[in-house]
Amino acid sequence: MGALDGRVVLITGAGRGIGREEALLFAAEGASVVVNDPGVAVDGSGHDDGVAAAVVNEIVARGGRAIADTGSVADWDDARRMVDTAVSTFGDLHAVVNNAAVERNAPLAVMDAADFDDVLAVKLRGTFAVSRWAAHYWRERHVAGVRADRAIVNTASGSGLLNPLPTQTSYAAGNAAVAAMTLVNALELRRYGVRVNCVSPSMVRTRLTAGVPGIQESQPGAFDPQHPATTAPIAAYLVSADCPLTGQVLSIRGGSVAVNHGWTRGAQAEKDGMWEVAELARDLPGLPMDDPFDKLVAALGGAFGITDRDTVLRMVDDTLDRYDQAAG
Repeated sequence: MGALDGRVVLITGAGRGIGREEALLFAAEGASVVVNDPGVAVDGSGHDDGVAAAVVNEIVARGGRAIADTGSVADWDDARRMVDTAVSTFGDLHAVVNNAAVERNAPLAVMDAADFDDVLAVKLRGTFAVSRWAAHYWRERHVAGVRADRAIVNTASGSGLLNPLPTQTSYAAGNAAVAAMTLVNALELRRYGVRVNCVSPSMVRTRLTAGVPGIQESQPGAFDPQHPATTAPIAAYLVSADCPLTGQVLSIRGGSVAVNHGWTRGAQAEKDGMWEVAELARDLPGLPMDDPFDKLVAALGGAFGITDRDTVLRMVDDTLDRYDQAAG
């Protein structure tokens, strides 16, 4: 018996990378899978129905159950239709894995508004739209007296939660927002038997990370900590009917799974009354604070051994210089 026997799961962005590995593992564990992917490029352009179909064919060839969906998660009606497809094809929907994302990196000073909007449309609005239609269906079933374990697994990233990366204003903002939405939705949907969690992979080899320093080629014959398959078993556990977790954001790197604690309240300055600007200038700078550049050094050090702050600052400047030159 598989860990997901009898479960019906909709996975968005399941044609490549992490989503594809999730679809393959879920099906191998007994789930019926809706493989959603419109087959777009990294920046969201284009369309290829064959991307989702190829994953479905691979699942079916292995004896699994799957159907392709090529709608866009950013489209309200497409999001509703993919939920309907799961129910009409397999008779129910037990879980949604929101994995779809696109990326258009640029420094803030030259970023285009349309590029910002398009990234958020897929990552944030897409996660909301698919989750909303699934929640609507589950609410109706609950009101009708049907009781079953349901689950949403959102996907964030180290970019936006732990590792501040220059040129990723839109991508980081979307991921951080998805993590925040996870907590709110977990509180709201508990009454309908729905658990909501979030996985946050980092240093995973996908199309979106192809140019990231420290991403290495696949290493056959040994455990590959950067393979997109490393996220799949954690997502499968969160989808399984026996999982008790809800409202959690789990960071994943290789074989490590860490519980995130979000924005934790730190040291504080206090006054019994209204602050004066001069008083704040006196008291606030002395409080212990995180430095985003130190966080970047820590992230790069873990990835490929760069621990010198000046080296990291030069890398950031070199990256931004290339964008400035391209922008004229």
